[in-house]
Amino acid sequence: MPKDNFSTQAALYAKFRPKYPAELYDFLLSKVTNFDNAWDCATGNGQVASHLSTIFQEVFATDISQKQLDNAHQADNIHYSIAQAEQTEFPANTFDLITVGQAIHWFDFERFFAEVHRVAKPEAIFAAWGYGTLTIDNEKANAMFQNFYQEQIGEYWDAERRFIDEEYQGIPFPFEMIESPKFAMNYQWTLSELEGYLNTWSSVQKYIKIHHENPVDGFIESLKAIYKSSDIFMVNFPVFMKIGIVK
Repeated sequence: MPKDNFSTQAALYAKFRPKYPAELYDFLLSKVTNFDNAWDCATGNGQVASHLSTIFQEVFATDISQKQLDNAHQADNIHYSIAQAEQTEFPANTFDLITVGQAIHWFDFERFFAEVHRVAKPEAIFAAWGYGTLTIDNEKANAMFQNFYQEQIGEYWDAERRFIDEEYQGIPFPFEMIESPKFAMNYQWTLSELEGYLNTWSSVQKYIKIHHENPVDGFIESLKAIYKSSDIFMVNFPVFMKIGIVK
């Protein structure tokens, strides 16, 4: 069965997860030739589906979490449904674009790619992207964050997290590869926004279930030696993409 690591914190996910940069969408859509139907797989809160709905006639967005879909952006041409990535009820040869944002590392690759080949139109575009661990622009604060990520929380990540750390290099790609630039998401955050984001982590939720306390609370408190609650600081997320043509 697929892992559902995000239903518990679905409302936080919708509020605090970072938004993909406009440059990513501009590059992605520059490779698409037809704009009839798009499938956003593992749509989560519908962030990608929402953007695609302004370009495509119809957007079909699937996820395994009803709670995620309950928090998703709504539009007349977005059709949300519960479905596993590896098995859908879509007709063959349906989609001009298939996207997966920050989720493909959870999939059964062989079965999912077989489903992509089945439902994609000839010459459709497939793209999967993710974002890595953030960095903070203050050297001391960043060192504290990296320690939190690697040491305090490290053992609570599922094994699939390594695909993120490897920037998807270890994920197979049975399509005609298109070279992609790297992107970035840069934000000015307060401690409250950092706290909200960290509470969306599946590793944090796993820690809470085991220890019955939230490790984010102590970490944010330790950062108050550097930042006041009202202080604004820069965070950066590296964004990476695998994109290709479905033959």
